[in-house]
Amino acid sequence: MRLRLCILLSLFFALSCAPPVMAGGTLKELVEMGACGGESDRTCTGHFLAAHGCTKASVEQGLTRELNEFRSLAEEALALRAETIKAGIRIKQEMERGTPLSGDDLALINQGIIDHMALREKLLALAEAHECWLDADDSDLAELGVTRESRLKGVMLSLSSALVLYDNYLLAISLFEGDAKLRRILNERDPGYAVRRAQLAKVTMNYDSIANRQRVRRAIRFYERQTRKSPFTSDTLAMDYVSTLIRQSPSYDMVKKWSPFYVVGRKLGFFGAVTTDTLLGLEREGTSLFSMVFGNAVGLVETRKGKLYGKEEVRAEVLKNLQAGDILLEKTPFRLTDKLIPGYWGHAAVWTGTEQELRELGIWEHPVVKPYQRRIKSGHMVVEALRSGVEMNTMKHFLNIDSIGILRKTAATRQDRAHMVIQALRQVGKPYDFNFDIESKGRVYCSKLVYMSYSGVEWPTKKSLGRATFTPDDVAIKAIKGGTLQLVTFYHEGNRISHDPLNAMAKLMGVTNGSQATR
Repeated sequence: MRLRLCILLSLFFALSCAPPVMAGGTLKELVEMGACGGESDRTCTGHFLAAHGCTKASVEQGLTRELNEFRSLAEEALALRAETIKAGIRIKQEMERGTPLSGDDLALINQGIIDHMALREKLLALAEAHECWLDADDSDLAELGVTRESRLKGVMLSLSSALVLYDNYLLAISLFEGDAKLRRILNERDPGYAVRRAQLAKVTMNYDSIANRQRVRRAIRFYERQTRKSPFTSDTLAMDYVSTLIRQSPSYDMVKKWSPFYVVGRKLGFFGAVTTDTLLGLEREGTSLFSMVFGNAVGLVETRKGKLYGKEEVRAEVLKNLQAGDILLEKTPFRLTDKLIPGYWGHAAVWTGTEQELRELGIWEHPVVKPYQRRIKSGHMVVEALRSGVEMNTMKHFLNIDSIGILRKTAATRQDRAHMVIQALRQVGKPYDFNFDIESKGRVYCSKLVYMSYSGVEWPTKKSLGRATFTPDDVAIKAIKGGTLQLVTFYHEGNRISHDPLNAMAKLMGVTNGSQATR
């Protein structure tokens, strides 16, 4: 919660430290000194020599590796942010009711600080890794094997890392800085957790630096100028993810729209003049910074609503067709998760069923089900793994999507359905698995929830970055090949597919003649 944003002191800016031993601090100096194959003690040029080399092939290989690593790192950051939002809202609500912070609350705050600071070090390293790429001309870049597209990828990686750090600080400010008691607790030293004194206050000083914010602005201008000139020709999914993360950053959005600060007192732009005092002043004027910046549970800007959002006739139809233990697949091309997971489907969940169904299955009073009876009665029957963890939501909440598919295990027995529901509920409360590893049990991601809930199914898995993974498309393929699952209902881009829905879904997934087409 108290991220140091000293990244902004050096991001996209030539560092002013002592001269390096064997090479300069910019890519231009590397070319002039013929330093390829040598070493540099500067952060950016040293990273370039160590991670990229000086050939087009090695530069691309290094960027591909960094992109893969960054997506896992960004998902870890977003999962931690979602957990922070959930915990922060709860703690603030308790304090507003006059309830003192418990020992568990204080431990949670300290652990959050530790987790954020550890994550900050990784983000900081990547944010500093490509700062010098902005200061070279095309001829210098060509000498080093850096194409224009490669340069843009590198700058985007650093920019997105910087914005994640900025957003995390905005979150801390919006939740805690305006509360004197919480601010004191956050700034207190705690040797038991190796938490240093006044870290949030020090971060605030960096945030309030106009020069720091101008450097990020420079990178944004470069990014927008270059993306307008030419689209990407390679690594489309990976770069779509990075680009979406940049554009859905609350900090980036505020830069683009100049609002609500322009409306509230016609302040200057966010990265030009808005300081912590300004933010707290807005809070005192009755403008909630938290609601303004983090209007949803994941702390990302939602560019639009789903095509099925608010359609009561669709919700009624879906609810009518559902049975306990059914699988829900969804597609939301406007969300970051769809840029992360390959395939047509981007998310999977499990339907618990109604109280009546669970009574008929004989599990309403089961010790796993009993703690969730109130949630089920109130309509929270969608079990899903989100960045904030595995939770139960309503169908109305779930249907902020473009497409939905309902899958059901073919010839499932009463015992099968009961087992699916119980296993899904066993996962509720577990944190999000940002490593997407099905061979771990402490954390869960969306399709892994299905993997852990359904027994007796030979699910297709793949190896990715040394881990066994399982995607929503891997769930759907069992309805197309083998008949283990059946497709009950299918809506595509807001419209129900009534004619041959299974074949329509197969084509959208790129599956033909019993095999998966190359995507």
